[in-house]
Parts: sequence; C-alpha cells; structure tokens
Amino acid sequence: MRLIFATNNAHKLDEVRAVVPTHIEILSLSDVQFLDELPETSGTIRGNALQKAETFFSRTGMNCFSDDTGLEVACLNGAPGVDTAFYSGSRDAVANNAKLLNNIAGFEDRSARFITVIACVIDGVSHLFEGEVKGKIGFSAEGTGGFGYDPVFIPDGYSQSFAALPPLVKQTISHRTRAVELFTAWLHDKTLK
Repeated sequence: MRLIFATNNAHKLDEVRAVVPTHIEILSLSDVQFLDELPETSGTIRGNALQKAETFFSRTGMNCFSDDTGLEVACLNGAPGVDTAFYSGSRDAVANNAKLLNNIAGFEDRSARFITVIACVIDGVSHLFEGEVKGKIGFSAEGTGGFGYDPVFIPDGYSQSFAALPPLVKQTISHRTRAVELFTAWLHDKTLK
C-alpha cells in the first residue's frame, strides 16, 4: 500500500515512517512533486488536519493523510493550541519556547498536553485519529533531540523533556506515535476486509 503524507517536515516523516508497518510505503509531498501550499485555516487542530488531507486528495485523487499537532497548556486556557507552530509569530522553535516559558512564569499549574490528529482520505472517504500525551512544561529548555517544544515538554512519568529523552523513548510514547498506531491499526483492519 502506498500513501502520501501531506507534509515536507522531515522530522514528522521520520517519526511516522519509524512506526508504520513496512508494507505501507509513505511518500512525502516532495516525493510526488506536489509544491502547492496546503491550507491550515480552520481554527482547530482537527479541522486543519482534515483540511490539508481533503485539499490534497481533491487536487490529486491520491490516497493520503495529514496531521496537525498542538500543545495545550492548562494555565494558558489551552494556548498555544492551534497556533502552536507560530506562537511567537514565526516558526522559530527557540522563540516559541521562550514565549511559552515567559507566558507561564509564575503559574503553579504547568500541566499541558500534546495532541496529534491524523486525517486520512482513502478512496474519497475521510477519517480522523487522535493521539495525546500528557505532561508539564519545564522551567527551562533542556536537551538537544527532537524539535519544536520538545525541549520544554516533560511527559508524565518522566523527569526529562522530550528533547532530553532517548529518541526511542520519545518515539514510543509520543502523541504522534499514538495517533499513527491508531491509524495503522485501522488500515490493517481495512486491508483484511
């Protein structure tokens, strides 16, 4: 089975390819020479994932999936949420982390959750799968692995940030892995029918 992952984010592509069964070939947008920008204007994480997958499918007719991920911080009423990637006004991870740490300085409740929603369109029918990992925001950035908010997010049950944990540990417990596992289990069941 061949599926297009509607992304050119190399980190996301690596994470997904690492957990998808080998009989499913995952190609990126650049692998199929799709150069158009996909919209992310729905206002919700679920809506953005669906919007990207449905737009790609409508333009190409190729079975695909996309994801959208958000970090929701309790003391910030769920922010940055749908604005996670551009929280500081740009995609600069260092600036995003700095703004987050500044905005929650002084709050006792630092609980947060990462969520990933995968939207797939197979033969014109859309499906959604959601994975989450709960944790808290640390007091400073730590670690050199991962990307995005990984240096400041400490998953429940651990004392280190995603960026400081061994990559295999992060991969095993991450929100993206959990969403992909639900998605691939569904694909497996679908191919058996």
